[in-house]
Amino acid sequence: MNEIALIGKKIGMTREFYKTGQLVPVTVLKMEKARVIQVIEQEKRGYKAVQLGYGKIKSSKLTKAMKGYFAKKNTEAKKLLKEFRVENTENFKEGNEFGLEIFKDTKFVDTRSKTIGKGFAGAMKRHNFGGLRATHGVSVSHRSHGSTGQRQDPGKVFKGKKMAGHMGDKLRTMQNIEIIKTDLENELLYLKGSIPGAKNSEILVKSSVKNINKLTIDEKIKAAEEAKKTPDKKKK
Repeated sequence: MNEIALIGKKIGMTREFYKTGQLVPVTVLKMEKARVIQVIEQEKRGYKAVQLGYGKIKSSKLTKAMKGYFAKKNTEAKKLLKEFRVENTENFKEGNEFGLEIFKDTKFVDTRSKTIGKGFAGAMKRHNFGGLRATHGVSVSHRSHGSTGQRQDPGKVFKGKKMAGHMGDKLRTMQNIEIIKTDLENELLYLKGSIPGAKNSEILVKSSVKNINKLTIDEKIKAAEEAKKTPDKKKK
């Protein structure tokens, strides 16, 4: 089941307290149910996959082609369609819906989201340049990036040169983020720490790709409690 992903809306950040007095910052995501729109078989396309639809959209915003597609599939229109490769298509049927329950036994997830756009940024902000000197003949170019090219040969600016330009607004993946808790009733997912993206931005959440043996905070607290109990037995 965890080959598929859900899309959530970033609500903001808050914090969780544990009985040990530990404070953990968390990001709250409002998760949306994913509906199976199409099951793709090996015979037709050469691979097995499922197409999932997320979010609501007004029919007035759909193209005629998409209106026809959803009518043919006999399902309500979805804002976003995504395809996921799966090993087994038997678990999926058109019209099925998946929610937060797919992360029931999952401890860590990967997220993919767009970072906050910063617009056109200078070299000091964008690449952490030091800038030019504040005195000694430097005029009107204190925060500039200095020389970029050469003289006669090769006489051009190489591609990838660190210069001022568009900053942020890029897709970024965060791996191995711990699930602090899930609220199935309100469809909320609490993830440890911060996640790239502005409030109300779309976050794609899927099970962690890496197989990690990291302990969760709850497991650490349990281990610490058990460690406290054992020395008492030895004394007796």
